[in-house]
Amino acid sequence: MNEVSEDSRGVAIIAHLSALFATVLSAGSLSLLGPLLIWLVKKDDPFVRRAAAAAFNFNLLIWILFLIGWLLVFTIVGIIVAIPLMVGLFVVSLWCHIKGAVRASNNRAYDYPFQLRVLS
Repeated sequence: MNEVSEDSRGVAIIAHLSALFATVLSAGSLSLLGPLLIWLVKKDDPFVRRAAAAAFNFNLLIWILFLIGWLLVFTIVGIIVAIPLMVGLFVVSLWCHIKGAVRASNNRAYDYPFQLRVLS
């Protein structure tokens, strides 16, 4: 595998973790913004582009599932499904973003377990 520059590695780590920080700070509403901005600014760097696109695609699917969870909260029967769904999504998101950042720090690409592929 080609050697990845220190700068590329650092930006790829930020691409993975930016979604996690935005999720915590904005209750999930801005989780797409960090990876998208990094993808737009650094799309000429293949390592960073892949990391940012993967983080964005994963977060897009998580964001849609969270939206479905919030819609279910407003129904009596749906709340039974919504709460475990949203907790599970947060835990999976936390795990995947940390794993992606660790892989990026080791110069390795990370493929999220599920994605809605929009960016590449």
